Amino acid sequence: MKPVVGIMACNRTVGVENAHAVMERYVRAAITYGDCHALLIPPLTDNFSSAALTTRLDGLMLTGSPSNVQSSLYGSEGGEGPFDEGRDAVSLGMIECMITRGKPVFGICRGFQEINVVLGGSLRRDVGFGAANGANGINHHAPDGTEFHEQFENYHEVALTDGGVLDGVYGRDHLRVNSVHYQGVERLGEGLTVEAVAPDGLIEAFSANISGAQVLGVQWHPEWQADKYPDSQAYFRILGQALRGMPLR
Repeated sequence: MKPVVGIMACNRTVGVENAHAVMERYVRAAITYGDCHALLIPPLTDNFSSAALTTRLDGLMLTGSPSNVQSSLYGSEGGEGPFDEGRDAVSLGMIECMITRGKPVFGICRGFQEINVVLGGSLRRDVGFGAANGANGINHHAPDGTEFHEQFENYHEVALTDGGVLDGVYGRDHLRVNSVHYQGVERLGEGLTVEAVAPDGLIEAFSANISGAQVLGVQWHPEWQADKYPDSQAYFRILGQALRGMPLR
């Protein structure tokens, strides 16, 4: 039987009602290139038990989202929304439970940041368009007002860590990735190893093996038009391997 990956949903407003939603591109990329089944996880805390759900899953994938992780969760103050308290509560709880049970956890954009926070890391909130990120400052997000599809045409290079998981997958030292985020890693979480770094020094990917739980997170969006990009497809193939108990490296 194919393994089952839990995919984290967000709170969204549809018409006048609240809905639990995942953009189809995440689900389609996971089930197509990861060769797995998917179960959508609602960001609803009422009568929810992350411990109970983890027993039914082979792995967890945390999606990107328009919302930001609440700054209080990593010991900071302020920050700009929108926020999604339900997603924060459920996703962070799921990450903890999956790692405790030794099951794989994969993160994309917000999901990448969530993993970092759960493991004791912190986030910075100044990496959007026009931000000064050091001598090699780059724009990690397109300018405000850019059409939705065009936002994913904001690219930059990342340098892959020699001997890392992604270096082994791609067989080269650089990767060109899309960049659609306003926040990023400030302090790296405990047990995480850097997998990719942007030209300005911002961490763009990390991995870990924590008590048997394989972890891989990326700040970019491999699910975006994955059918067109073999490099993006590779991320979900790694997911499929991890769901089957195969090591990342």
